[in-house]
Amino acid sequence: MNKVILSISLLLSLASCQEAQKIAFVDNSKLLDDYQEKKDLETMLKAKIDKYQHKRDSISQAFQIKAQAFEAQAKSLAPAVAEQRFKELSQESQMLQQQLMAEEHAIQEESRTKMDTLLKKVKNFIKEYGKKNDYDFILGANDGGSVHYGKESKDITAEVVRALNEKK
Repeated sequence: MNKVILSISLLLSLASCQEAQKIAFVDNSKLLDDYQEKKDLETMLKAKIDKYQHKRDSISQAFQIKAQAFEAQAKSLAPAVAEQRFKELSQESQMLQQQLMAEEHAIQEESRTKMDTLLKKVKNFIKEYGKKNDYDFILGANDGGSVHYGKESKDITAEVVRALNEKK
């Protein structure tokens, strides 16, 4: 009986001596909103989108002028000639639409690829930050609810953003 009590008290004393785990969380949305590289990426992509939209609008306007000129001229053309030019205009319209769609798709793909790369970089940085600062866990808080509550003192978002922005 004494051995059982001694064993239990030894286990309890060992359990009480265990070091508390170091746990913190990062607000994922705030982290990304405050991360300078993400801001720079968004600015660069917005510039590409604006350039594309300007080009698309210019091409569309030029084509509309061409189509209106054809429409005004079509009445005075022979039916076979008018039909041939209409087919040519239709083919040109389809070609322009395909070209613009390809450019739009390329911008979307570039955006997706660069954002995925950025997210991997942030994830790896947080992992290294956790190791360097001796955290047992760094949780990610987001709108999806992976952290429903966290003490303010456990929120290391500002520290991580500062460290991430300093690392270039």
